Amino acid sequence: MRRGIAASALVASLALAATACGGGSSSDSGKSDGPVTITWWDTSNATNEAPTYQGLIKQFEAANKNIKVKYVNVPFDQAQNKFDTAAGSKGAPDVLRSEVGWTPAFAKKGYFLPLDGTEALTDQAKFQPSLIKQAQYQGKTYGVPLVTDTLALVYNKALFQKAGITDAPKTWDELKSDAAKVQAKTGQYGYWGSTQAYYAQTFLYGEGTDTVDATAKKITVNSAAAKKAYGTWLSTFSGKGLHKADTTADAYAHIQDAFVNGKVAAIIQGPWEITNFYKGSAFTDKSNLGIATVPAGSTGKAGAPTGGHNLAVYAGSDKAHQTAALKFVKFMTSAASQETIALKNSTLPTREDAYTDKVKADPGIAGYQAVLPAAQPRPALPEYSSLWGPLDTELPKIAGGKESLDKGLSNAEVAIGKLVPDFSK
Repeated sequence: MRRGIAASALVASLALAATACGGGSSSDSGKSDGPVTITWWDTSNATNEAPTYQGLIKQFEAANKNIKVKYVNVPFDQAQNKFDTAAGSKGAPDVLRSEVGWTPAFAKKGYFLPLDGTEALTDQAKFQPSLIKQAQYQGKTYGVPLVTDTLALVYNKALFQKAGITDAPKTWDELKSDAAKVQAKTGQYGYWGSTQAYYAQTFLYGEGTDTVDATAKKITVNSAAAKKAYGTWLSTFSGKGLHKADTTADAYAHIQDAFVNGKVAAIIQGPWEITNFYKGSAFTDKSNLGIATVPAGSTGKAGAPTGGHNLAVYAGSDKAHQTAALKFVKFMTSAASQETIALKNSTLPTREDAYTDKVKADPGIAGYQAVLPAAQPRPALPEYSSLWGPLDTELPKIAGGKESLDKGLSNAEVAIGKLVPDFSK
């Protein structure tokens, strides 16, 4: 999952318009006796992640003279809708870096090629089984896991130590208490929470619930447990040491900048920001970055969604482009490529043989790897990732005092009901 809007969004969108018809285009030469040009829409951070992928493309092209890769970086927050539109008009890229929640949704629409038995999945046994399962829809596999992630409580060890705090908080009550101590001793905020639904998901898990019960086909976002979870979430925006809710469009960047520059002691964040953490003044010494499991709720449970990205192949491309795309996907998800990605981007590999000694020596990767066991896989529901949409509309209103918690969750329940009309309330 991500996260913020890339600084190059305008440039990327202009490039996107020029390359949207890359998949299956006759101008890209689908002839067997000529080079094939495939288009890849990458949704990684354009500044601190994309250069690594572009370097790997050069390696792939050098080893595969008959295949060229047209690289397009698409801002993450725009990519799902753009691909949906492009695929519906037969103008999608040959390969998409698909967020794990998008994969079954696009597979359901027939936009992705089943990969079972193809060159792309010859190493299937090397990947973490739970990640392969997340890439499946109705028993078929539609993506190859490229990177995985989850959320963690990241904190500034120096600020914690100045406040006399020796261990990361294990509950939300402890976090609020620690935040007050940090502000009292250092003058900085102790915690700054997000109003985005993905980040608030951790509070639901802490109360043993979710937005829906996929097995029972029931909407649970307005249940007693969910109200308690969001009540706890709301309480983290007011109190000593707690930063008030930022409901602006730039909230993600504001929170991130404050943390990396030592203006707030703790936030909830994913490993895709590790390299950016290290660029901040507070973490020139990498050892100052603390990484811990998100605090637990009243049930004693703690956890965050399992995130990450798969590489998926467009079902609408012609055979020549699909063959080239499958070869490209295999290369990009190989152990060697994943090791390179991990070492340069500090993101987590999806296959065990990519966790080399060098990779495990990275303190950021080691920290997030330690919290992965608490990550909760998403249910096998194609619409699941879209369920955060209504909450992304309502939660900022609730946190900003423009709407009551009851009203906001009731509105979200109605909107979610339209996305999963066969679910009961």
